Amino acid sequence: MKNFILFFIFLFLFEGLRAHELNGSIVSEDNVPLDGVGVYNKTTGGYTYSNVSGYFELDDISIGDIIYFYSLGYQNHQITITENQLDSSVSVVLKESAVSLDQVILVSKVNALSQFVNVDVKADPVRSSQEILRKIPGLIIGQHAGGGKAEQIFLRGFDIDHGTDISINVDGLPVNMVSHAHGQGYADMHFIIPETIDNIDFGKGAYYAHQGNFNTAGYVDIQTKKRLENNLLSVETGMFNTIRTMGMFKILESEFSSSYVASELVLSDGAFDSPQNFNRINMMGRYNFNNRENQELSLTMTHFQSKWDASGQIPQRAVDQGIIGRFGAIDDTEGGNTSRSNFLINHKKLINEHNNITSKAYISKYDFELFSNFTFFLEDPINGDQIHQKEDRTIIGAETKYEHSIHVGDHDSQLKYETGIGFRYDDVNNVQLSRTKNRQEILERLAYGNTDEFNGYSFINLTYKKNKWTINPGLRLDYFKFDYENLLSETYDNKSENKLFLGPKLNIIYAASEGLQLFGKSGIGFHSNDTRVVTANSGKEILPAAYSADLGAIIKPMDRFMLKAALWTLFLQQEFVYVGDAGIVEPSGKTKRFGVDFGLRYQLTDWLYLNGDVNYTYARSTEEPKGADYIPLSPDLTSSGGIAFRDLYNFSGGLNYRLIKNRPANEDNSIVAKGYTVTDMNINYTFKNWTLGLIVENLFDTEWNETQFATESRLQNEDSSLEEIHFTPGSPFYLRGKLSVNF
Repeated sequence: MKNFILFFIFLFLFEGLRAHELNGSIVSEDNVPLDGVGVYNKTTGGYTYSNVSGYFELDDISIGDIIYFYSLGYQNHQITITENQLDSSVSVVLKESAVSLDQVILVSKVNALSQFVNVDVKADPVRSSQEILRKIPGLIIGQHAGGGKAEQIFLRGFDIDHGTDISINVDGLPVNMVSHAHGQGYADMHFIIPETIDNIDFGKGAYYAHQGNFNTAGYVDIQTKKRLENNLLSVETGMFNTIRTMGMFKILESEFSSSYVASELVLSDGAFDSPQNFNRINMMGRYNFNNRENQELSLTMTHFQSKWDASGQIPQRAVDQGIIGRFGAIDDTEGGNTSRSNFLINHKKLINEHNNITSKAYISKYDFELFSNFTFFLEDPINGDQIHQKEDRTIIGAETKYEHSIHVGDHDSQLKYETGIGFRYDDVNNVQLSRTKNRQEILERLAYGNTDEFNGYSFINLTYKKNKWTINPGLRLDYFKFDYENLLSETYDNKSENKLFLGPKLNIIYAASEGLQLFGKSGIGFHSNDTRVVTANSGKEILPAAYSADLGAIIKPMDRFMLKAALWTLFLQQEFVYVGDAGIVEPSGKTKRFGVDFGLRYQLTDWLYLNGDVNYTYARSTEEPKGADYIPLSPDLTSSGGIAFRDLYNFSGGLNYRLIKNRPANEDNSIVAKGYTVTDMNINYTFKNWTLGLIVENLFDTEWNETQFATESRLQNEDSSLEEIHFTPGSPFYLRGKLSVNF
């Protein structure tokens, strides 16, 4: 560690020495500065990006170097350096173009794969909030409340439940809920209007200093649109009494400022025998200011609320015996309601060409109420086992990040350091788990209290770039304070614990050419335990660590063809396991995972695009004997992919599949969760500014279980209980029509 620090001190000492550089500005055809445009030296492998004013600066330039300028949605631009351009400024104008794979250049970027996923997003846009996470390679989701609850997530051999081991953010606003009434890390993304999504940044593993709690299997950062090109209005209707309306409208449009509002309404009864009576409303407003020189400010307000009835998870034996059909219910009084309101400020200030400060602050008001019955009449043969989970929450947080880049050596390399400090505070009141009857009568309160959880953090990221090499060490420090007030106690009962966590990271990237990147990544991350668990166990195992490493390559043998492969491993100090009778997750023992990720992207023509991913994982508990060491619901083989086309005689559309193999539902694999392959399709016809579309989920009407668990339950007419698969059926053939207009 001492030598490592001395190395970077040495680099700072040589900041003053100079070689040739190229700088300038990058604008669009209408003279708007472009932020985040890649500038790549094909000869040396050096690269940089334009800032909010469109300014860029590229080091180690020589006569004859070929410089690429690239950004999704713009034609690539190329110049060859002449003697007159050395140490001079250039002005580059990029022309708009349809998104394509040749607009992605493989530089030594830690998360190069995100660029390819954004090609997926542009080629085949997201049509529902459920589809957002499906764009992430290797990530599979399942919904078991018809769109009411947050999705169940599978990634890298994890059953992440609703978010225990993946960090999700939208425009810097955290989605995961700590110490949630239904389960740790609960991440409800239904407040996102799909049409507002602009880009998705993601990373697998715990390799990123700017990511904290829940970043074990990976993270997802979603960026929504800063401004609208056109107004948009759409109406969608289809089977199961489904109606969806969506509108996005520009309010203000000037040289430096813009604002828009967006809204969404969804109504559906679902495919179930008992109607879901599902409804969801979303509203969003955004103001963006960019002076095109040194400052950008965004103000965002959103509100979301949803209500639904549900048929719950049903036992396989009830279907086999003909008691109910696949879309029937043992207890159709399940359901719930939830809402979330957010206010978010994002600000970026360029101090000069080499320094900037990025800040954010947010406040969220959230409430949640859920009625479930997982075991039917196991605990209470008379009234049934319905449970009620509820909470009211306020979240406050802020973060400031400072970036500084310097030239080192003889100006042929660059060092950028990034430091940040921030906090998040969750004030959760009246968190309860109760046994209830018909959603009306409280039979028994099992848990009832108030939670206060504070997370303060700081991080430092160093990125040293020299030609084709990028070395990226990082360090993150997190402080947690957990408080729980037990309202079931007759006397005042408040317990408190606190903990520090230090997580080092190291990523090494080698961009051998514009078509080949090799990478090695390593890091230590963590997921926090529920405050109620932490205080009950006197602070033991508060922040279980995750040790992860990746080794892989990304290859672009042709401009429009990409292959990627990675070998990875992850060791987790403490696993989370779903507990059916309580509807929550609880801590378990240590686990290990090894896996391989493989993917490809191929743009055959301007109008035809292919993508596919295959992921294999070996996951086992390290503290159990062989044969009893399976991790329940951990998938070993998943795959997803599709084909998309656009601008083919005014037609566009796509065909997509997702696959998950049979997997163990319990520790000895005696109960198996069945795998499935499901195919979805969409097709659209555009005439002038009107678009008519058809959306088909489960094109081949496959019989599949979207979510499933090994649960012990007893039906009302049974003398004894039985542990077996309980499942929520996946949607059958589901057709919807859509009409939209741009203006």
